Amino acid sequence: MPSAQTAIDIVKDFLAASMAPDPVKAASYMAEGVAITFTGGRAMASATEITTFNASRYRWVKKLLGDFDYMEKEGVVVVYATGTLYGEWPDGRSFSGNRYVDRYEVAGGKIVRMDVWNDSAEWILVPAIAKS
Repeated sequence: MPSAQTAIDIVKDFLAASMAPDPVKAASYMAEGVAITFTGGRAMASATEITTFNASRYRWVKKLLGDFDYMEKEGVVVVYATGTLYGEWPDGRSFSGNRYVDRYEVAGGKIVRMDVWNDSAEWILVPAIAKS
């Protein structure tokens, strides 16, 4: 099991690569067979699928990183990353302040599980509640 700081650094490096976006580099932080679940229960098999999904939902999107919290559990370090998303919707409208929570499990120096939640679906359904 990696140290808590090592696990947090792996997650931060993954996020930096994801936002570039550089799905090849992002994938280097993920274990083979990583379990990825995005909002709405969307299962994804790779960092490339994450990039493809984000390209379909946003013109562009970045994360304003907030806190990183962790706990040790059954041989993994669980890292919670919180913050906000900012960017543009496909129609060119800008947005910011879109809350996210990501949960990562890190073992053997790689991300073995990733779960993602954010406000995007709510903001798409009811644009009036979105901050911009």
